[in-house]
Amino acid sequence: MTTNAPNTQLVPADATHESVTAQVADIVFKRPVEKGWIVGFLVGLFLLNVLLTALGWLFFYGVGVWGINIPVGWGFAIVNFVWWIGIGHAGTLISAILLLLHQEWRTSINRFAEAMTLFAVACAGIFPLVHLGRPQFFYWLFPYPATTNMWPQFRSPLMWDVFAVSTYATVSLLFWYLGLIPDLATMRDRAKSRLVARTYGLFALGWRNSARHWMHYKTTYVMLAALATPLVVSVHTTVSWDFSVGIVSAWHSTVFPPYFVGGAIFCGFAMVLVLAIPLRRIYGLKDLITDKHLDNMAKVMLAAGMTVSYGYLMDASMAWYKNEPYDSYIYTNRFGGPYSAIYWGLIVCNCIVPQLLWFPCFRRQTLCLFGIALVINVGMWLERFVIISLSLHRDYLPSDWAMYYPTVWDWLLYLGTFGIFLTFMLLFLRVLPAISMMEVRELVHESQEQKREAANSR
Repeated sequence: MTTNAPNTQLVPADATHESVTAQVADIVFKRPVEKGWIVGFLVGLFLLNVLLTALGWLFFYGVGVWGINIPVGWGFAIVNFVWWIGIGHAGTLISAILLLLHQEWRTSINRFAEAMTLFAVACAGIFPLVHLGRPQFFYWLFPYPATTNMWPQFRSPLMWDVFAVSTYATVSLLFWYLGLIPDLATMRDRAKSRLVARTYGLFALGWRNSARHWMHYKTTYVMLAALATPLVVSVHTTVSWDFSVGIVSAWHSTVFPPYFVGGAIFCGFAMVLVLAIPLRRIYGLKDLITDKHLDNMAKVMLAAGMTVSYGYLMDASMAWYKNEPYDSYIYTNRFGGPYSAIYWGLIVCNCIVPQLLWFPCFRRQTLCLFGIALVINVGMWLERFVIISLSLHRDYLPSDWAMYYPTVWDWLLYLGTFGIFLTFMLLFLRVLPAISMMEVRELVHESQEQKREAANSR
């Protein structure tokens, strides 16, 4: 993860500006639409229809179609909200924080990671709205000048989510679009159709590749990165406060903010690998998304996984150390209660399986890395289910205990959000450059300069 001699590993030795541009732009302009893309797009459209059906059924009959009950008032809606928000964290981390740290290996993966963030936030935003019960009044959550003189309850965690997620989505969208501008100008100049060229030119905002444009661009890009960096911590910290401000024994913990942020980076990088490995294989981008990129992402994922495992250990040890009966019972119930299989499943997925990443042979085998990333995403979803449902289904009063069983409409709504994610991701790959041509060309230029200096020194 150092940057002393990155260009020899991150770009091919014979790469040129034109070869990089052609390899990325030809995916949009020259590469035919594959059958696999069509099948994936049809699957995405099918899941979108599933989502619309589930939402229509929900609006018609109400939240009673879900499996929520008393005391489990938060079910799949909040589980999936936290899971999707966590997936969206890797895009901002790769784009903003690694840019400020001058980690050049981010250049080939930041573009589709940023797109992944936007699509994941769109999926996450559905669940708090439908969980309102009366989503037609969602605008009550905003402090607009209402004639009724009614203001939102700013002490409500729901209000915190609204402001945190909307701010995160806005800054992520601006950062993603700003990074696209030079590449949109490249697409404009390579387009054969006048209509296509004008469309790309419209969104390129008149980019002419002048020194003045580059000066303003670089300044704004770094400023937005500095603005987006606190969001990586603040957004999922705010989501964790939804739980830590409650009086539920397993939630009322100060470890939740760093624990949630580490988990978000963990599953976010896992999803980036789930997207990057098929992308480089299908579109022949192994020269741009190299084994070094995958290795670095696996190392970051391993570090985040160790943070998550440490959080599990500290949470359990503090419950034991306090010897408070309610906190102790939470873990007794997790270890051997009716949902114990789910708890031990998340331990295997999030704590044991990621230890394989210590070995370079697993980090360099793309199929193994892809499988580990999938397992981690499943484990992080199980973790959210354990935190929410297992902590609620047996509260302080045994007379109120109840089991939570998600209904078919819970599952259909969750699966339907994958339709949003898959459809928009596939459209993004066919319409916009999936890799930042501008930043990879900068690496190529630096590599050529290093070769010239080495040749002159001889």
